[in-house]
Amino acid sequence: MNFSKPKQVTIVFKVSDNIKEMMIKHYADMKREKTPPYAIFQVKDFDCVTTLYESGKVMFQGIGADIEASYWTEQERVLNNRIIDTEGKDKKDKKEEKKVFINVSSIGSDEVGTGDYFGPLVVTASYVSKDNIAYMQELGVRDSKKLTDETIIKIAPELIKKIPHTTIILTNKEYNDYHSTDTNMNKIKAILHNKCLLKMVESEPNYEKIVVDQFENPKSYYSHLNSVPKKVTNITFMTKAEDQCMSVAASSIISRYIFLKEIKKLSERFNLEIPLGASSLVDEVGATLVKKYGPNILNEIAKLSFKNTEKIKELTKVR
Repeated sequence: MNFSKPKQVTIVFKVSDNIKEMMIKHYADMKREKTPPYAIFQVKDFDCVTTLYESGKVMFQGIGADIEASYWTEQERVLNNRIIDTEGKDKKDKKEEKKVFINVSSIGSDEVGTGDYFGPLVVTASYVSKDNIAYMQELGVRDSKKLTDETIIKIAPELIKKIPHTTIILTNKEYNDYHSTDTNMNKIKAILHNKCLLKMVESEPNYEKIVVDQFENPKSYYSHLNSVPKKVTNITFMTKAEDQCMSVAASSIISRYIFLKEIKKLSERFNLEIPLGASSLVDEVGATLVKKYGPNILNEIAKLSFKNTEKIKELTKVR
């Protein structure tokens, strides 16, 4: 099996005070004895070196820098409404957050699977017209992160039948092929969102707004699409968009439902419960699968760029 990874990268940005405290606690047991001048700590965790400075600046270096940094940029997005790109720029726009598109006809997109080692990346774009808003509300549609998986499994099939949508399932092998060519997670997401949005714009031209659940600075989002021949540009980017736009909420639920179905297929295939996320339990299950089926199985069912791959290699002594 080829465990090759992208080249060394460096990501630097300044964290908020609350995130700074979270990082200090998170890495407390992993700190190196010697640190650079003015650094609070430095940590080497397999394929990434993380250094937090007294100023609040944090530096991620290594082939896994984008994955490690993405966890903390997501914390900034959720807790502080900050959108940080890989160059360290950020946007904190409270006015943008107050925009609500619940009662407009809209096309919205969202993705699932970016934080899960096992399973594909699923992106969906949906069109919700004004005529379908009451139906969505009766169904209890809102942010999929606030719904139990049991509820999603119950209501998603109804949405799939009623709401126009398009979904792209990026398999693990496809993801690994993308990432091996220095294409990071956010670029992959931008390309897939654009593909889904294009299909919906062409098939449902009566929309009033196009909304994307924002995962990075709009300028960076569009820069990822420089080589794409056709792109959707009239987008409103919103953090926590699932709560503020019915079409994004629908896309979030549909994506989650399809992702859960794919995880269920894997569990049935291997007669083993495949866990979500990227925890130590994921490492243990990955090691079990490698021991039984060989290391090549990970290229088929997992995202090799995650640091779980290195941990599984350690557990199974794969070199």
